[in-house]
Amino acid sequence: MEFFGVDLLDLWRGRLSIRRVGVLINSLMKKPGRSTLLEAMDERTRWGESEYLLARISDALEVSNYLFFKANAQDSDDLDEPLPIPRPGQPEPEEQPVEQFSSAQELSNFLGQISSL
Repeated sequence: MEFFGVDLLDLWRGRLSIRRVGVLINSLMKKPGRSTLLEAMDERTRWGESEYLLARISDALEVSNYLFFKANAQDSDDLDEPLPIPRPGQPEPEEQPVEQFSSAQELSNFLGQISSL
């Protein structure tokens, strides 16, 4: 293990205990940065902190641009809401069902019922 300067063969030579290997593995899991062990245990560790921050900034910028164009463009009904950048270890976002609006006749009937009360 390169971080601790310990040779794992010492486990078989009798100079290293299984408990000590467990302690070293637990401390490896708490270290910042990337490691093959952490990536095998949790896919989210494939990205570092800076990648997550950049993805968050990019998503916020996309939403900001979307809201700006939605508020100021004449034909903004054609704009689709931006999808966030996929992160490792997170499921793909499910598509939202399309909302069905009431017809003019249904709206007129509803408002007529309210006004008659």
